Amino acid sequence: MSGTRLSVQLYTVREQLADDVSGTLKRLAEVGFTQVEPFALTDFADRLGPALQENGLSAPTTHQSFVGSSDADLAAVFATASRLGVGTVVDPFVAPERWGARSDVEEVAAQLNAAARVAADHGVRVGYHNHAHELESVLAGTTALEVLAGALDDAVALEVDTYWVAVGRQDPVALLRRLGERVVALHVKDGPVTKDNLDQVAVGRGSMPVRDIVEAAPQALRVVELDDSRGDRFQAVADSFAYLSAQGLA
Repeated sequence: MSGTRLSVQLYTVREQLADDVSGTLKRLAEVGFTQVEPFALTDFADRLGPALQENGLSAPTTHQSFVGSSDADLAAVFATASRLGVGTVVDPFVAPERWGARSDVEEVAAQLNAAARVAADHGVRVGYHNHAHELESVLAGTTALEVLAGALDDAVALEVDTYWVAVGRQDPVALLRRLGERVVALHVKDGPVTKDNLDQVAVGRGSMPVRDIVEAAPQALRVVELDDSRGDRFQAVADSFAYLSAQGLA
C-alpha cells in the first residue's frame, strides 16, 4: 500500500488544526496518509484521540518538549502518549546555547537518558529532533548531534530533520549513514536550503537529495513537514505525498 512508511508533522497544518482537529485529520487521510506526527501533544491530546480514531489514523511519533522536566511531569507526558498509542515521544528543540561544549551536550544526553527510564514505565520510547544549530556546532571534529548520539543510551532514538542538517552545512546522507539504526524517523522536507522557513516547498521541488536521504535510512519513518512556505502548505503536503509515492519512497 502506498504511504505506509509516510507520516506528516501536524505543525505544517497548524492553522487548520487549531480550527478543526477532526476535519484536518480527515483531509490528511483523504490525501492518503495513515499516520500523523502531532506537536504539543499534551495541548491537543483530548481532541486528538477521538479524531485519530474517527479517521483511521495512528500517531507513531509525536513532538513534545520534556528535556529537563521533573519525573512527575515526564510521567504525565508519557502516560498521555501511551493512552494515544504513540510509540516515540520526540523532544523537538533544546536551545542553541546548550550545544557549544561537550559537557553541555553530555548533560542533554543525561536528561534524555533519564527521561527514557521514566518513559519505559509507560511502554514509550523517547527521541530527539535536531535543528541546524546541533550541526553547526562542531566539537573536536564531531558535530554536536553526533556527540549527543554517542552519549545516549540505546533506548533513546533520533529523529533527523534532514533539511536542517543541510542548513547546518552538513551532508544529511553521510550523517544518516554514520548514525545508523538509532534514527527511527526522518523529517523529509525540501527547498533551497536556507534558514528562511518561507523558502520551503513541496518535497521534490527543491534541491534536497530526497531519494539518497530516504535510502540512507530505510528503516526510518518518513515524516513530511514544512515549517512554513510562500504557497499553500496543505497543497504542498498533498504534493509531497504524491511525489514520494510516485518515486517509490513511500
